[in-house]
Amino acid sequence: MPLYMDVHEKVPDGTTAQDVAGAHAEDLKVQGRYGVDYRNYWFDEANGMIFCLVEAPNPEAASAAHREAHGLVADQIHEVTAG
Repeated sequence: MPLYMDVHEKVPDGTTAQDVAGAHAEDLKVQGRYGVDYRNYWFDEANGMIFCLVEAPNPEAASAAHREAHGLVADQIHEVTAG
């Protein structure tokens, strides 16, 4: 299955690492409905950006999981290769 890195460029002001961890936990709750596996995430607090690594059948499935979990869909989704 393809691996994607999604980029959230417009994180609301005041977002904390705890907020991001909570959103990731919500992703994990719904990911099975979309056939995706959210593997990891990174929060660049200084620049207000979040990056999520997700295994998914396609970018649309990854977006749908985010939309249902917390409503914060990525601004960009890039297919990546590990290694």
